[in-house]
Amino acid sequence: MGEIKVSSHNLGRLLADSTDTPARSYQAVFSELAESHRGRPDKEIVVLLRRAADEALLGFTAADLVEQAEAIRTGERYVLRIRVT
Repeated sequence: MGEIKVSSHNLGRLLADSTDTPARSYQAVFSELAESHRGRPDKEIVVLLRRAADEALLGFTAADLVEQAEAIRTGERYVLRIRVT
């Protein structure tokens, strides 16, 4: 389980919503990877997660991304606590 702090002004970068914003949210990218990269090596998934996190300006640590990649690889549920500031 991970935890991240996000400003209320930037919450859309993390979570998918119905506003049809042009940029994909991190949540949308994570969901796509969960479907397309199950069973793939963690290192391959981490690179894609890092790119998505950087584009969304989210400060996930390397350990956070490895944990998320493991969940995607194994198909396990991943829980992220979001602290809105």
